[in-house]
Amino acid sequence: MAKKPYYLTTAIAYTSGKPHIGNTYEVVLADAIVRYKRNQGYDVRFQTGTDEHGQKIELKAEEAGITPKEFVDNVSSEIKRIWDLMNTSYDRFIRTTDEDHEKQVQKIFKKLYEQGDIYKGHYEGMYCTPCESFFTPSQLVDGKCPDCGRECQPAKEEAYFLKLSKYQDRLIEHINTHPEFIQPESRKNEMMNNFLLPGLQDLCVSRTSFKWGIPVDFDPGHIVYVWVDALSNYITGLGYDQDGNSDEMFDKFWPADLHLIGKDILRFHTIYWPIMLMALGLPLPKQVFGHPWLLQGDGKMSKSKGNVLYADDLVDEFGVDAVRYFVLHEMPFENDGVITWELMVERMNSDLANTLGNLVNRTISMSNKYFDGVVKDAGVSEPVDDELKAVINAAPGKVTEKMDKLRVADAITEIFTLFKRCNKYIDETMPWALAKEEEKKSRLATVLYNLMDGIRVGATLLDSFMPETSEKILAQINAPKGELETLKAGDYPNDTKVVEKPEILFARIDEEEFMKKIHEKEAAQAAETEKAAAPEDVIDIEAKPEITFDDFTKMQFQVGEIIACEEVKKSRKLLCSQVRIGSEVKQIVSGIKAHYSAEEMVGKKVMVLVNLKPAKLAGVLSEGMLLCAEDAEGNLALLTPEKPMPAGAEIC
Repeated sequence: MAKKPYYLTTAIAYTSGKPHIGNTYEVVLADAIVRYKRNQGYDVRFQTGTDEHGQKIELKAEEAGITPKEFVDNVSSEIKRIWDLMNTSYDRFIRTTDEDHEKQVQKIFKKLYEQGDIYKGHYEGMYCTPCESFFTPSQLVDGKCPDCGRECQPAKEEAYFLKLSKYQDRLIEHINTHPEFIQPESRKNEMMNNFLLPGLQDLCVSRTSFKWGIPVDFDPGHIVYVWVDALSNYITGLGYDQDGNSDEMFDKFWPADLHLIGKDILRFHTIYWPIMLMALGLPLPKQVFGHPWLLQGDGKMSKSKGNVLYADDLVDEFGVDAVRYFVLHEMPFENDGVITWELMVERMNSDLANTLGNLVNRTISMSNKYFDGVVKDAGVSEPVDDELKAVINAAPGKVTEKMDKLRVADAITEIFTLFKRCNKYIDETMPWALAKEEEKKSRLATVLYNLMDGIRVGATLLDSFMPETSEKILAQINAPKGELETLKAGDYPNDTKVVEKPEILFARIDEEEFMKKIHEKEAAQAAETEKAAAPEDVIDIEAKPEITFDDFTKMQFQVGEIIACEEVKKSRKLLCSQVRIGSEVKQIVSGIKAHYSAEEMVGKKVMVLVNLKPAKLAGVLSEGMLLCAEDAEGNLALLTPEKPMPAGAEIC
């Protein structure tokens, strides 16, 4: 019987620089999903890669003094190195500079033009260079890009446009009749309410203001817009040919079963890409899943914020599987997850070293101590055994149920529920006590067999998420990886001999010593950065667009008095202040812990933006913003009134 095909893609990583752990999370998530599908017997195709064209790349290459191709070659190889480091099992790492891809993009563009779905015109609007996107003034959020929050500049140029409006109703109907198409549900509602239902404007799909991209072959002054270029990789990577000579792999795997992407690029994948496919007469992907962000303590990771963690740095400290476990386990289905050094250490010690590592180590050690490493079910059962076996037998089905819904974190939780039940079983049966009585030796043998059997099932289920750890455990207990469909209690072969000396899977970490080392490393890096920075008497920053007086009057600034302040738990940067403003007290969270202690904040008179919409930072509600000045080295200073002013005084 032929295996059922399953095709999964990630978004292709933009080659502007080294990917941080938030970027890396996506490919690890994808890998866990496809590994599980393979273990279920699917014929899997897993594609990832790099997006390598656009104005931003052209500018960065110019800054580096190299050609754009040299620049993307360097960055793409670094991205691929990190994907490989994280043990991701992709089948193709596509690059948008690949010759086969570029050729097909030109054919796709020409086809859409010839059939009237692309037309030539002029575009005038607000342009975001990092996103390479045009927006109307009404689409901007507080005058900034709605996708990345950066400044936009007025721009006008000749361009080709894709008729989104032509396919709008058809796409709405598809989404309504295929509720699984956009997941999670909240993302679907966002796309429908914010974009589709209000009405689509035709999309600019070419550029003339830069050269680094795929030329429109029938109009060489134009470069194919990056999103048409990048999105097409999902079919070009399968050997799609617009002339009708597609590779058999395309016929086998398209439509994709899952496009796995970040929530910030959902619009491109659920509106622009489906309409392109409709225009090409191709079926739509079965599902697009917009996963949440992995945040570092106090917000979205950004090189400009200086709060970036990289996968290779984390691997150096914890190992590959520990990092895989953390990013997969800590990410909720819909909401953003948080990563900190402290939380990593906590999970390393509690979940990996204690719950899993200690369970495997002491079970193997007891088997060697009491039975020379030979494991055998002596058939002396008690009711507590049935309770353990029930958990063992239920685990595969529960994990599969969660994975079918892409609830990967919940699937891992189910596996560790089994490991925790095994640990509880040890406490209930007390093997060390049984070993003291010769007449209970058979009972002891049965207990150790049940434990080893539970570890076998758990380790087999763990393979998709922590493949190296799974392999190590199964090797130590001398058990083959079982089939998911038939995985159940009682299949661990009798008279199996385990290893004599179990390997320590995860070593406990001294948090105090570890954090001291991390802080020293960060201080050294900061000192190096400061040393490299040239001293300046003044700071020039990029001017923002002019605002009207009416815009200014919308903001309410007042003097506030800080009456209490404390550090935000599990955050290295945040302080939570109670600020008296007139007769009202507001709670304000600020990323100034590196510059002020909680103690020295109390009693300060500060300038406050009081009518900022409340938001949660690291799970703590913030009801305003403290105003600070920042120098060239990133040092912050709170803005305070020159003369004594009462709390609540208006700043005007």
